[in-house]
Amino acid sequence: MAMKPMKKRRRPFPRRKVCRFCADKALKVDYRDPGTLRLFISERGKIIPRRISGNCAPHQRQVSAAIKRARQIALMPFTSTGY
Repeated sequence: MAMKPMKKRRRPFPRRKVCRFCADKALKVDYRDPGTLRLFISERGKIIPRRISGNCAPHQRQVSAAIKRARQIALMPFTSTGY
């Protein structure tokens, strides 16, 4: 007996992330607030891309500029501690 070909199942796309700065108008991107900016860097100290963080393009540019500015004035580290 011949086997029937199996149907390919499509995976549903994950829900689109919402920019937290657009969602909450009171929240601003500020280089002097390392607590907020820490959400947008990895354990290794790299800036998380916008497709993962869910930021819109203008806010992602502001976040990356704020992280770089905070690193220059030593509010945030350039790399993770350790090795």
